[in-house]
Amino acid sequence: MANNILVNINRCTGCWTCSMSCKMQYKLEPETFRQFVRTIGGGEIDQPGGEWPNLYLKWMPIWKQSCIGCRGEAATDFKPYCVYNCPAGALTYGDFDDPDSEASKREAQLKQKGFRVYEMPVWEDTRPGIRYAENSI
Repeated sequence: MANNILVNINRCTGCWTCSMSCKMQYKLEPETFRQFVRTIGGGEIDQPGGEWPNLYLKWMPIWKQSCIGCRGEAATDFKPYCVYNCPAGALTYGDFDDPDSEASKREAQLKQKGFRVYEMPVWEDTRPGIRYAENSI
């Protein structure tokens, strides 16, 4: 099974649980992150963009190349720790090439609802196998 993750940007709350679950499971040093959450807004963490009353703020989990692409363990249904621990249900795990996988099915559902699905550009130097779904509505 490919280690792919679909991120529903509209569901992410910017809580960093995905990143912290990885740090805790692998006992990473405080300054080491394999995955982090980018704020889409005013440029700083949790700072909205725009001007009152037209503000906007979203969050985007980003997986670095250093992500090992874990598959969790039996206790996580073999889902990566970041996916398993997401309290908002913004992350879906599976194989994008398998139409019966959870990630493929969720991607199809979101596309049907008008979501745009994309991957990070190569220059971002992120881990392959991550797709983002976003709806401006």
